[in-house]
Amino acid sequence: MLDKQSPVPIYHQIEEQLKQRIQTEEFMAGDMIPSERELAEAFEVSRMTVRQAITNMVSEGILHRKKGKGTFVAEHKMERKLQGLVGFTEEMRERGMNPSSKVLFLETVSASKDIAQKLQIEANEEVYVMKRLRYADEEPISIEHSFLPKCLAPKFNKEIASSSLYHYMEQEQGLEIGKAEQVIEATVADTEASELLNIEEGSPLLVIERVASFVDGTPFEAVRSSYRGDRYKLINEIHRG
Repeated sequence: MLDKQSPVPIYHQIEEQLKQRIQTEEFMAGDMIPSERELAEAFEVSRMTVRQAITNMVSEGILHRKKGKGTFVAEHKMERKLQGLVGFTEEMRERGMNPSSKVLFLETVSASKDIAQKLQIEANEEVYVMKRLRYADEEPISIEHSFLPKCLAPKFNKEIASSSLYHYMEQEQGLEIGKAEQVIEATVADTEASELLNIEEGSPLLVIERVASFVDGTPFEAVRSSYRGDRYKLINEIHRG
């Protein structure tokens, strides 16, 4: 029951009660929770109050909205440690999941000044630009927008792009991957991302911008990956001194 005389906001009380129902597994991961109308009637409050509670829980990654379907309890988040350099395919296989990719487009373009600087090539040099939707066990997890110097993989094509780039570079091209520099930020899903990832517009996304290089220091990929915030979290171990 809600305590409407309490100084604690009603929407926060609703959040706590919903969280408790998730913790006691009344609502389990993947379950759809009651609609805003049903919750408003059950709690005897306005739909606006319920919407505030649900929006907060979506922002926390506890719930997620599916377009045209409803609001669901989020699956347990995948944890990714920042210390190692692995590709998406490698990472999902290590988790015992089945990775796959859908190539949204693959084209050859002239490198912009920004991309040329990141890849340490001349401006207007030819690069591949590709956009891929990455899946784990057939669930869309991330959108990748990548740039690769064409000179490093002149035979690169859509078939190769649909699998592991890192595997192709190391096993097919005989090039050893060494390191990467990356920047991490938070954002929200726009209309395109929401449609591709099957989430509501405005849902949280975790964005990783990475430039990966071979052991000799030659950059081979500049990529921006947008991960679903309800399915992914990063872990970093740091030491004092």
